[in-house]
Amino acid sequence: MRRREFLALAGGAALAPGVARAQAKVLRVGTANVQPRAAPNFVAFEKRMAALGYIEGKNFAYDHVQIPSVQAWEASYTEMIARQPDIVLGAGPEASLKAARAASGKLPIVMVAVDYDPIARGHVSSLARPGGNVTGVYFQNTELASKHLQLIREVAPDKSGVAVFWDQASADYWTALQAAAPRYGLRLTGVELRERPYDYAGALAALAPADREFLVAVSSPFFFLDRARFAEVALAHRVGSLVFPKEMAAAGGLMNYGASIVEMFELAATYVDQIAKGAKPSELPVQQPVRFQLTLNLKTANAIGLSIPPTVLAQADEVIE
Repeated sequence: MRRREFLALAGGAALAPGVARAQAKVLRVGTANVQPRAAPNFVAFEKRMAALGYIEGKNFAYDHVQIPSVQAWEASYTEMIARQPDIVLGAGPEASLKAARAASGKLPIVMVAVDYDPIARGHVSSLARPGGNVTGVYFQNTELASKHLQLIREVAPDKSGVAVFWDQASADYWTALQAAAPRYGLRLTGVELRERPYDYAGALAALAPADREFLVAVSSPFFFLDRARFAEVALAHRVGSLVFPKEMAAAGGLMNYGASIVEMFELAATYVDQIAKGAKPSELPVQQPVRFQLTLNLKTANAIGLSIPPTVLAQADEVIE
């Protein structure tokens, strides 16, 4: 065999099936989300992936597209899917999962569903046997609406006017709050926020003082994204706030009651690992958080002149001082 022919064959060997398979061992996971990659939930996801043996730049590639608005879910997932991930992470409100399903075809999808029932909405067949290409974890914060109002009544028994910030991503939670409010004697005033960036200061200032004795901002990924700015506005108006997730309380919100968003994303990483090792999404049971925690920010309470009753303090799992 002549040397030139040998070199040609050797060059072709670089693309041989065995080498291609070795290159394919890099697991590619992609998502599109309101939160940046540096958000606590996504940091937790990547840390858990690393703990499971997936190292960025070696055998793992994570593609994160941040979206600017609720309307941009579909375009952002389409952009991400064009980069050919192996597994899609569909996290957040239902609009996220809808867009992920529309863009990804038959690719496996691990969902972190917040505030909607994926069974009732037809995304999975059942918790035990989801069927199709979607599985993961879901948390219906709407089911805690009554508990949230109860906590407001306990923390601020002398207040009845509650302002509720909501947007397209949190409309279901706003509806659930309205249904639960009469039993607690609370008067809710809903404020729909539409244009980004949200004008929290203007929205709160536009309300009569009697209608903003307490403030609720729960479920929207945009509230989570704006948690520091939101907390500044609430503190400036000396208004207590109920927020989700607990990282919003850590940023200055008064209190949170619910599941840990960080733990949900850690659990999502275990689903990704199982699917990467050959498990079928259709056969991996969907899980729900079983632990709910109350977080109170006493520093914020002191700043707005609110004394937390001892009975509520005794219920707290975490107190920020």
